[in-house]
Amino acid sequence: MSAIKLHLDSEELAAVERYAATLEVKPEDVVYAALNRLMMTGRDPDVRVDIVETKAWRGANLPLWSDTAHSVHAYEGKHDAEPRPSRFL
Repeated sequence: MSAIKLHLDSEELAAVERYAATLEVKPEDVVYAALNRLMMTGRDPDVRVDIVETKAWRGANLPLWSDTAHSVHAYEGKHDAEPRPSRFL
């Protein structure tokens, strides 16, 4: 069997693990289902644009569905946010 490795930040992995736990499946099952849905809609021009744009911003940003431990704050004096579950899950 071939393999593709997906490297997630700890905040991203925590959100995926929590979501998988609510469904009583493994995180790998969530990732495979997400890939399956993506591939079924991959010809949609909006999906193609989203893939390219996500690649561009991923290095410096966390997605909205991840935890917020490393989020960037607008003000220097603001304290770091405590990790918390995403509002999108």
